[in-house]
Amino acid sequence: MNIAMIPESLVHVPCDTLVIGHFENESISDTAVAELDQALAGQITTLLSTQPSCVEYGKTTVIYTLNQIVPKSVLLLGLGKKQKITNDRIRALSAIALKAARQIRSTTLATTIYAHDNGQDCVAAAQAIVEGIILGNYQFNQYKSNTANSDTIEKVLIVQHDTSLTLELGNAEIEKSIIIGKSVNFARDLVNHPANYMTPSRMAEEASFLAEQYGMDLSVLEFPDIESLQMNAMLAVAQGSEQPPKLIVLKHMGDVTNNEVIAFVGKGITFDSGGISLKPGEGMQDMKDDMGGGAAVLGAMAAIAQLKLAVNIIAIIPCTENMPSGKALKPGDVITSMDKKTIEIINTDAEGRLVLADGVSYARYLGATKIIDLATLTGACVVALGTITSGVLTNNDAWCQQVLDAAEQSGEKMWKLPNHDDYFEQIKSTIADLKNSGGRHAGAITAGLFIAQFAAETPWVHIDIAGTVTTPKDTGYNQAGATGVGVRTLIRLAETLQKR
Repeated sequence: MNIAMIPESLVHVPCDTLVIGHFENESISDTAVAELDQALAGQITTLLSTQPSCVEYGKTTVIYTLNQIVPKSVLLLGLGKKQKITNDRIRALSAIALKAARQIRSTTLATTIYAHDNGQDCVAAAQAIVEGIILGNYQFNQYKSNTANSDTIEKVLIVQHDTSLTLELGNAEIEKSIIIGKSVNFARDLVNHPANYMTPSRMAEEASFLAEQYGMDLSVLEFPDIESLQMNAMLAVAQGSEQPPKLIVLKHMGDVTNNEVIAFVGKGITFDSGGISLKPGEGMQDMKDDMGGGAAVLGAMAAIAQLKLAVNIIAIIPCTENMPSGKALKPGDVITSMDKKTIEIINTDAEGRLVLADGVSYARYLGATKIIDLATLTGACVVALGTITSGVLTNNDAWCQQVLDAAEQSGEKMWKLPNHDDYFEQIKSTIADLKNSGGRHAGAITAGLFIAQFAAETPWVHIDIAGTVTTPKDTGYNQAGATGVGVRTLIRLAETLQKR
């Protein structure tokens, strides 16, 4: 898809479909839209007066222009109530408009920059529109033998009629937004692939591609390397699988003058059967998404490297399957983690926190000054927050607030969970330092607190994306399947961490 900003009157934009956004209970005040309405013999005004519901949030109405103007059709897009508009709503609205244009077989789409009044907001709105278009145009058809009916938009024009946004600035922001959108889609692809394809070895290959393409340093630790580091928590999870484990380490050192090094640690369980504590068969096919944290980290690193951000990031992704076999980890076993803490295994389906324990310990070993881990960690988080919001736990409120601010700015919803010391009692073991499950009560919190024990004094934030990693249906800029959650937050965080 080609996306560019052009200066042009709306009546002369060369496109199949021109998108015009409009708020509820407002008259046409934009001079360019008024000119368009006049060229269409007042059809937009008539529509607004006779069908006021057409501008409710997300509603789309097609006006065929019948050669009265250059665009073949005008898509009136309902923006809803003006006071409710946000950049994330703009992102979603752009995807809705794009999908509506695809339904009428458009291949070229043009849109105005709607919903903002000043120069800075106009830039943010333009970014949101482009991200929404890239995310909304996503389709995962790799395993379909017939994709002839998969309509695609080939060209998008952002019509500049606001003098506060120059073409030079606009096109630069478009390029940035394209990189971000494509990086989210890359993470979506990783999660959407089936587990017989997206194995730990394949995850390492994808990381190798990114390193070569965008100039990052890559190390892939194999079984002997992991064993020599005494990462026995990770190896305990891996021992039931025929697939060899991989520990992926990807580095973007964008500011060698800065001593701060941020670690992104992503859970990379490429298939989670539950191990000996086997999951129910119904829905187990969805457990290919248990590497969603690792996918988000790889997607974010792709964008951070392309944007050449002046920040030092180490990505650590412990990858393995969690499978039952005669060699598999058993409930009641006691294992020793990389940092020498002993762990009693209560439930082998609480495996993500085991690989993250060693992943977070390794981040400290490599000199990370701050850590974020992302993981599809607990069903308890889904029960608590549903499929809309990711859960967050921390040992450092200031660091956590930076992450939450980045999430809000990127449009990803996150909520901080309590971490009172009393919860730690649930993961104390009678025969070891810790046990890997504190039971059903406060399960998302106790799972996060387990990982916190391996962060020690290093500022650390845990993001549980179990509920948000996929969606069952198309909505806004998300399609059924993987969402790429976490990618935009990590990119935005990296941007804010650059020295000013």
